[in-house]
Amino acid sequence: MTPPEAQGTRQPAEAPAAPPAVSVCVPPDCIPAVMKTRPEFLKAASARRQGTGSFLLQARDRRDGTTAVQIGFTASKKIGNAVARNRAKRRLREAARAVLPRLARPGWDYVLVARPKATITRPYADLLADLETALASVHATRSGGQP
Repeated sequence: MTPPEAQGTRQPAEAPAAPPAVSVCVPPDCIPAVMKTRPEFLKAASARRQGTGSFLLQARDRRDGTTAVQIGFTASKKIGNAVARNRAKRRLREAARAVLPRLARPGWDYVLVARPKATITRPYADLLADLETALASVHATRSGGQP
């Protein structure tokens, strides 16, 4: 059998090159760092809390002079087996990825705690709305005059 070039058939033209991807420069301070150690989670748990229909938001102002934002996600065994816990955390991560760049405050730590059944079954649009509402409530000025 002879190769196609030798038979005189035309080779298909190459597809036009895609335009180069535009890189969006995001300052490192705007990208939330993920909390990994227990003391970080415990400090956030001792600060402000705001419950929603799909999760619990814990937030604290570190007041350490840095502008970095940290975020953590937890799902206890009350959520279900490992598959359910991982699904709940994935949904919370995606909601945080969509909302926090707009509404997070520099120098704050946030922890999203999954709720049994609600975090997994709640519609994604409601999950986003819950996070926006919870962040607004946590950042609202308290009666003592503290932000």
